[in-house]
Amino acid sequence: MTQGAGGEAQAEGAEARTGRRNVTGLVIVNTGNGKGKTTAALGVLFRAWGRGMNVRMFQFIKNTGSRYGEQRAAEKIGLDISALGDGFTWLSKDLDHSGELAAEQWSNCKEAILHGGHDLVVMDELTYALQFGWVSTEELIETLKQRPQTMHVIITGRGAPEALVEYADLVTEMREIKHPFAEKGIKAQPGIEF
Repeated sequence: MTQGAGGEAQAEGAEARTGRRNVTGLVIVNTGNGKGKTTAALGVLFRAWGRGMNVRMFQFIKNTGSRYGEQRAAEKIGLDISALGDGFTWLSKDLDHSGELAAEQWSNCKEAILHGGHDLVVMDELTYALQFGWVSTEELIETLKQRPQTMHVIITGRGAPEALVEYADLVTEMREIKHPFAEKGIKAQPGIEF
């Protein structure tokens, strides 16, 4: 970038496009038993991408090669969402294998966080890997402390550990008040839940 008035004008132009001024990276946790944790993270991911930010989403638990709505949309607009897992843990026939996949996905996340090439990293459903002990909460927090100062990180999933809640800058708990399955037996639907 050039120096002096021209350089300042270029910087101001970039700032006007992205709206990024004095960025302080946040650790955001979406937790709780209510619906909307991943949906909220996807909303921020899409918003950041719209601002020209470099974004990445890693999904734990969800089947490797999943073709949910978010993966289909991401492919169409060139966003990188990678799922690595073997499905819902309560349906797993091999929890050891589930744990290995979670550890591998955590390794991918850790590399992305420490490499510093992203403005926003989302770790969807990571809290389950923390609960099962497949990923260490202490290692997660130490890694988050080493991230670039301007990097935002969003972590989703039920039952976020207290240490993570204490460390995070923003924590939202989704609380279920009514649910169509519990109330009416309506199963998860494409475009709404997946």
